[in-house]
Amino acid sequence: MIHLEHLNLVVRDIPEALNFYRAAFPHWKVRGGGEGSWHGKPRDWVHFGDDYQYLTFNNDGVGENRDLKGHQVGLAHFAFVTNNLDAVIERLMSAGYPVDKEGAEDDFRKNVYYIDPNGYEVEFVEYLSDIPSERNRYD
Repeated sequence: MIHLEHLNLVVRDIPEALNFYRAAFPHWKVRGGGEGSWHGKPRDWVHFGDDYQYLTFNNDGVGENRDLKGHQVGLAHFAFVTNNLDAVIERLMSAGYPVDKEGAEDDFRKNVYYIDPNGYEVEFVEYLSDIPSERNRYD
């Protein structure tokens, strides 16, 4: 079996990134961190997650993330599955992060998209069925 362990993200400000992701994942914690350098530029980093999955934040980011309405090569978005989308929305709203856009209406899932403080688009999806043919429809 293969599963995704972590995403390594370059950000401008680690505390700002942590504010967003702590609201989304209140059960996650900073697992560790430190200082280093990347191609001659110093940076701090943290691993934020649980014992099995995490996000890495590196604070040597400059400039803006790719234009999500454009066609540049790069990350479009990443998604997390939740069993309570309304609770995620409430936590993020309470932390000052409104939903950026709603997902398509579907009988077997609901989803929303956010833009995190560094311009990454993050999707949260709640599946309303455990039947793969319903969850993974392409019509």
